[in-house]
Amino acid sequence: MQDTGEIVVIRADSKGVLVRTSDLRANTQKRALASSKKLNKRLTKGEKHNRKGEKHNAKRMATVASVYTINSFVRTPQQIVNPSDQDRKIKRPRPIGKRVWASLAKEPEKVISEAFDEAIFRDQNKYKRFCTLVDGNKKQLSLLNKFAKKHNLNLTIVLYIIHVIEYLWKAAFVFYSQSSTQAAAWVSKGLQLILEGKSSSVAPGMGRSATLPKLTPQGRKPVDTCPRYLLNNAKYLKYDDYLKAGFPIATGVIEGACRHLIKDRMDITGARWSMRGSEAVLPLGSL
Repeated sequence: MQDTGEIVVIRADSKGVLVRTSDLRANTQKRALASSKKLNKRLTKGEKHNRKGEKHNAKRMATVASVYTINSFVRTPQQIVNPSDQDRKIKRPRPIGKRVWASLAKEPEKVISEAFDEAIFRDQNKYKRFCTLVDGNKKQLSLLNKFAKKHNLNLTIVLYIIHVIEYLWKAAFVFYSQSSTQAAAWVSKGLQLILEGKSSSVAPGMGRSATLPKLTPQGRKPVDTCPRYLLNNAKYLKYDDYLKAGFPIATGVIEGACRHLIKDRMDITGARWSMRGSEAVLPLGSL
């Protein structure tokens, strides 16, 4: 029997698929019909090609899930922000027994419920540690907390560090040019503090900095958005504890699943899927 890792990881995400109008969810279908062209052969007065939102209105979100185990990987903030040559040579643990699947027909709640069932099946006595990585989506967080409570599971929820870094970079470009080494240094300093568990000190400092250059409301928007994101997700930013415990704080598993299951197989030029067809193709892609 294959060895399993010390940590059970549950992940979920969503990816849009172009579907036939008849298979859109009710609200999306209503928007799609409202934005449809009046004539089939030509545009009427005021209509334009590739109208903003037209493609989005034809999409239905597929929920993608993944469950796997992985061994713990203890490291320090310094090893992540400014790794030495020796740090770069350290062999990182890889996912074990990875399973991915997706559904266009099932609601996110059903797919996430299946992911918890799969995770519990792998460790029915709950000897292992369980964790999940999130991007801050409130609905997803609500479902994860709901099922963790249902299964009496001590689930560690980690805010995906890559999303945090993206917010930091956007804020940095308010103060520095995109090619500036100062921007990189600014992001590294902020990231170091966040990984040390000091995100509460990063947010206020960012806001104060934005008042100095007397930026316009639009110009300082990324500097307002980043602290808000950090404060709203403060309970999932305990990176100092996560790193000491060896939990993953970033992984490409679910992103890879979204790409291979949805984008590569279903986002084909000119394709528009039926519900029946998509639900036949997705399990095959998962296998």
